[in-house]
Amino acid sequence: MNETSTSPDPVVSPAETPNAAAPLPEPSLLETVQQPQTLLVGIVVLAILLAGQTWSSHNQVRSLREEMARRLQKGDASNAETGTLVRTVQETGKELQAKVSLLESKQQEAQSQQLALEQLYQDLSKNRDEWALTEIEQVLSTASQQLQLAGNVPGALIALQNADRSLSRSDKPQFITIRRAIAKDTERLKALPSVDSVGVALRLDNAIAQIDTLPMLSDEKPTLPAAPEKLVAGKPVTANGKAKPEASSTSPWLQSAQSVWQSWSSEMWVDVRQLIRVRSVTTPDALMLSPTQAYFLRENLKLRLLNARMALLSRNEAAFRADLIAAQEALVKYFDVRARSTQSVQAMLRQVQGSNLSIELPTLSDSLNAVRNYKAKS
Repeated sequence: MNETSTSPDPVVSPAETPNAAAPLPEPSLLETVQQPQTLLVGIVVLAILLAGQTWSSHNQVRSLREEMARRLQKGDASNAETGTLVRTVQETGKELQAKVSLLESKQQEAQSQQLALEQLYQDLSKNRDEWALTEIEQVLSTASQQLQLAGNVPGALIALQNADRSLSRSDKPQFITIRRAIAKDTERLKALPSVDSVGVALRLDNAIAQIDTLPMLSDEKPTLPAAPEKLVAGKPVTANGKAKPEASSTSPWLQSAQSVWQSWSSEMWVDVRQLIRVRSVTTPDALMLSPTQAYFLRENLKLRLLNARMALLSRNEAAFRADLIAAQEALVKYFDVRARSTQSVQAMLRQVQGSNLSIELPTLSDSLNAVRNYKAKS
């Protein structure tokens, strides 16, 4: 029993133990090759999916960029249009402001015209006498100004006569004082010595018209030499063709020699006289004038006489006499006073210079004061 219990266990083969676990079969070669291909296909598919996703994302980003660029362009265009609209609105505002200013100025002008019309209506609404006195005062004031500034005595007389005629139409005793003052001023003007301003002005115009024809010292022509004596039948004759009486009877040979010498000496003397001219001139610089200077000298002389004419019309005796003296000095200095035309112009200027312009002209203050006093009382 003990030996049986201590004996070793018998070895049992796997085939003999059906209940034992079966060993795993070894993988075949085909299965080993297919596993890496499947992994590679997965990787390729994954790469394709990633590439597609990347391409799709890139397209979306590009479309977003294009959309953003379009919107930015639209925004820039909108901003430009907005700026144009703002400038247009500003210009329109300036135009409206200018129009408003113009309307305001026109409104002010209309208001001033309205005030002037109202004042005119008030003036017209006054009585006839007051309006006549206002008109007479204005006429007398204008005549007084012309009398003092231009010495217009005939105009002042006409104004006084018209004023007296206007007052005589009303035939009111209140105007006797005014008409008396007007008559007094009229008598004063009629008592003034008459000045022939028109005649003096005509003489000055005549002198101005002759300035261009007056001979000057610089352009004076030389005096022609006397004609040489002619010989008729070997005898000298005078300019009228008569033969000179012979002093004594001489030989023919001596007479022919004398005639040859006289003819030769006379021709030589004529040539010498044409080469040399001797004149006595007080102002040598007058002979040195060029044609241009002579032209401007004549024009300056005309301006002097024109200034004298203007001074005559304005009763400015100092300027009148100063211009006449300057013109006469220019005539004596630069023109040939031996010529008859120059002498006639000098005589004309002396006659003009003898006119008396220093006449104290009265004023129309008596008539004006009478009209103003009557208006102040009424």
